[in-house]
Amino acid sequence: MTITIWWIRRDMRLEDNRALQSAAAAGSVVPLFVIDPTFASASDARRAYMFATLRSLNEATGGVVVLRSGKPDEVLPAFAALVGASSVHMAADFSPYGRKRDEKVRVALEQSRIELVSADTPYAVRPGTVVKDDGTPLKVFTPFYKRWLGFLPEQIADAKVRFEDRRELSEGFPDIDSDVHARWPIGEDAVWARWTQWSASQLQGYNDNRNIPSIDGTSQLSAPLRFGVLHPRQLLQHLGSSEGEDHFRRELAWREFYADVLFHQPETTWVNLQTKMNVLPVDTDAAAKARFAQFCEGNTGYPIVDAGIRQMLQTGWMHNRVRMIVASFLVKDLHVPWQWGAKFFMDHLIDGDIASNNHGWQWTAGTGTDAAPFFRVFNPTSQSEKFDPTGEYLRQWIPEIADLDNSAIHAPWELGLLAPPAYPAPMVDHANERLEALSRYKSVSGK
Repeated sequence: MTITIWWIRRDMRLEDNRALQSAAAAGSVVPLFVIDPTFASASDARRAYMFATLRSLNEATGGVVVLRSGKPDEVLPAFAALVGASSVHMAADFSPYGRKRDEKVRVALEQSRIELVSADTPYAVRPGTVVKDDGTPLKVFTPFYKRWLGFLPEQIADAKVRFEDRRELSEGFPDIDSDVHARWPIGEDAVWARWTQWSASQLQGYNDNRNIPSIDGTSQLSAPLRFGVLHPRQLLQHLGSSEGEDHFRRELAWREFYADVLFHQPETTWVNLQTKMNVLPVDTDAAAKARFAQFCEGNTGYPIVDAGIRQMLQTGWMHNRVRMIVASFLVKDLHVPWQWGAKFFMDHLIDGDIASNNHGWQWTAGTGTDAAPFFRVFNPTSQSEKFDPTGEYLRQWIPEIADLDNSAIHAPWELGLLAPPAYPAPMVDHANERLEALSRYKSVSGK
């Protein structure tokens, strides 16, 4: 019988998996995951989640997932020859690195007359599909969203898969941080159980509750989406037309919009999409690096900022509203490049996705598509008072101020000599730094 390879990447699931179904339609399937050397740069949390998810997938397949280490353009041709595979099937990767890697793999396989089949995508709509009438990319979210809705696919009917058992060729699974199982649902069944529980209780109020970090107001499915434990088209099938469901649909579309932007302009991974912002003065000297180091420790003296950073350092995840507050503080209160913050997040986030992360940072920095105006400077204290009025989120992550009452906890320095001695005073004065940020923006806007 013909042997095929399902090259597992960001599609770690069995249901509604078009790459797997493509491989199964062509023969008996060997599921293969390649441990790329570039994974060494991923956060510890992301690596732990990835391998825990792979273990779960391995169990779901009856233990036949094969792990091999090395450069994909070297591993895949050699492994295909070893098992006698005629084709390799995958879900396409649209990141700049992924596109280059996959082209190298295609060329290497072609030399052995083995076909590389791109049969799926991590997105509901393949990046590059949604364009204007003249074929050019859409640069603003709302018109993108309206057109994107017209391309949404249906789920597929899964056919039976015959797996080829080549587990003796696997290198074995690495040890996993046990905490990842305690913090996150692992595997398809657990992830869908999370969706069922959360959507039943929270989806209708999502429009408002998603901004409150102390409650379970967001699905926290960003990591399963990042690794394809579930697919966005599956979630879309579960959404109706209520206000909460419509807003959740829009959040899925933002993820796809950023992937589309990066697909058309891969250089914007690390450079400003709005080139006019290149002249904005930023600080990169030794003093700026020292301030950045203090920021990365979660010791800025602004509780909502520090709570978010400490949450990320301890769990690998940060609430989305808090991500925006933290990003604004770094760019507009500390005046350092957004790229520093984007890399810091990618170094720690369990759901780190280069398109969503880096273009999210560009949104806050006023340098990207659909960017927030640079003069919109988040006040960390008023944001804290508005979205965590009881201080519950702050108390969870900053024990030094846990005993303060609801009015004092957002700005403990205002207590003067009664301020908690173990918690630092603000490293900068927000009011002054806001004026400084606006002054610097004049070099860009002329206003």
